[in-house]
Amino acid sequence: MDIARARADTPGCTEVVHFNNAGAALMPQAVIDAQIGHLQLEARIGGYEAAEAAGDRVEACYDSIARLLNCSREEIALVENATVGWCLAFYAVDLQPGDRILTTEAEYSSNYINYLKVARDKGAIIDVVPSDASGQLDIEALEGMIDGKVKLIAITHVPTNGGLVNPAAEVGRVARANGILYLLDACQSPGQITLDVEAIGCDFLSATGRKYLRGPRGSGFLYVRKDLLKTIEPPMLDNHAAVWTARDQFELRGDARRFENWEFNYAAVLGLGASVDYALSWGIDAIEQRVVSLAGNLRSALVEIPGVTTTDIGASKCGIVTFTKDGMEAPELRAALRAQNINVSNSTIKSTRIDMERRGLSDILRASVHYYNTDEEIERLCAAVAAL
Repeated sequence: MDIARARADTPGCTEVVHFNNAGAALMPQAVIDAQIGHLQLEARIGGYEAAEAAGDRVEACYDSIARLLNCSREEIALVENATVGWCLAFYAVDLQPGDRILTTEAEYSSNYINYLKVARDKGAIIDVVPSDASGQLDIEALEGMIDGKVKLIAITHVPTNGGLVNPAAEVGRVARANGILYLLDACQSPGQITLDVEAIGCDFLSATGRKYLRGPRGSGFLYVRKDLLKTIEPPMLDNHAAVWTARDQFELRGDARRFENWEFNYAAVLGLGASVDYALSWGIDAIEQRVVSLAGNLRSALVEIPGVTTTDIGASKCGIVTFTKDGMEAPELRAALRAQNINVSNSTIKSTRIDMERRGLSDILRASVHYYNTDEEIERLCAAVAAL
C-alpha cells in the first residue's frame, strides 16, 4: 500500500498521531469534500433541491455498500448510526415470553441493555454463550445451547475492549442449520475486516460509518437478508418506509429501505458513500493485512515496556490493542498522551461488563490502529507510554 499517499489524502495526519480509529477514524479528503460540497449546495439552492440534484450519487451509496458486503442493494438501509440500525433490526424480531436470546460474554452494553429491556417487558430470556480458552465465543457451547425456544442469536463481531474478532461465519452456520435469526453487530468491522454476508450467514448486520470506514459521524447502514423482507416489519414506520394506500390501509416498501425514515442528513450519506468507495479503492483485504500487522507490532512493542500489560483476547485479532500500565488509571494515561497529540481512548466495565468482570478488569487503554498509521507513530506512542 502507498502509505505516503494515504497520509497525504488525510489532513489529520499532519495534526495528530491518531490511534482512536475504533472511536472515529480520520477522514480522507474525498469524504470531507463530499460532505462540505453538499452542504454548500444546500446553502446555495435549498435542501430539497440539493438532495434532488444529488439523487444519483445517493443511489450509488447503496451500490457501494452492497459491494462492501457482497449483497444486493435492495438489502441495504441507510441509518443514522449503528445503534439505530441494530435496534431497528432487534425490535423487528417478535420476541414472546420464554423466547431465548443467545449472546456473547463480550457483548456491547447498548445491545445488552436492550436484551434486559425485552426480558423485563416481554419475558424473553437472555442466555450468554461461554467463551473458549482464547476468549472468543465457544462454538461447541453455542451448539449445545440450541433448543426450540431460541428465537435469536445476536453477537458483537468485534467487541470494543480487546482485539477479539468473534467467529461470525461459524455462528452463522449454527444459526442457519437450526433456522434461528442471526443479528450481527459489525460496528467496528467494515473498513478493517472483509465482510461477506453470504459467507457469514447473518440475517441482519448493523454498522457505522465513522470508525474503520473513515466516514462521517452520524452515518451508518443496516443489512437485511432479502428473504426476511417477506415476513419482517420494522418497529416504526413513516411515509418513506410505507405508502398510505387507502384510509385504513398501508403498504410496506419491498426492500430494506422500509427500515429507513424520510429525513436524511444527505451530506453525511454522501460522505458515507465516499468513504466506502475510498476503502474499496485500496482493497479491504490489503487494509486488513496491514491493520493486523500494525496491531501485532504494537502489541509486541507494548509488552517490552516495564509495567505494561496487554489485555487482548481471541484466536483472531484485529486493529484494536488494549493495555494497562501499573500505577496509572486509563483516563489519566489517555489525557497524558492527548497532551502530546497522541489520540487513544479507554474502555470501561460499563461497555462490556460480563467480559470485563470475567477477566477482573475495570478500565483499560485502547489504541486502535489503521492502515495510515506508521511504525514510527507506534514507536512514538510506546516511548510516550514508557516515559509516563
